[in-house]
Amino acid sequence: MFRKREETVPLSSTQAAPERVTSVLGPGVVWKGSLSGSGGIRIEGAFEGDIDLRGLLVVGETGRVTCNQIRAKTVIVAGAVRGDILAEKVEVRSSGRVWGDVVTAAFATEEGAFLRGQIRMEEQIDLGQPPSKPDQVSGEHADQQTAPETG
Repeated sequence: MFRKREETVPLSSTQAAPERVTSVLGPGVVWKGSLSGSGGIRIEGAFEGDIDLRGLLVVGETGRVTCNQIRAKTVIVAGAVRGDILAEKVEVRSSGRVWGDVVTAAFATEEGAFLRGQIRMEEQIDLGQPPSKPDQVSGEHADQQTAPETG
């Protein structure tokens, strides 16, 4: 009379794989160039150049990033970023400092975080086509332009 109904939904269809850090730019390291690919990167040193990721970017507490625009699926800032951010998800931690505009679909911040710029929320973020090479890290000198300092 009473039958137990079982509904099974495979986890893979309802949950995306968690984003993870696969590479680290350690403290004391200074890098100029470009970062692109699909993995996750944590920056604890200083980086100047272009960032275009299809994964996670974490700017750690000791991290300093200067670029015209960061493009990534998720950006977590606990250090300092000078430049605009285009990402599906942006989180600025209490120790985080951002000088630049943010365009995102989801934004979170902790008390004590700093942002000098504008935040524009969109329903969906288009990060464009994937990079032409699967994963690329280039140490060649880019234009060496830095985001203008404000106030």
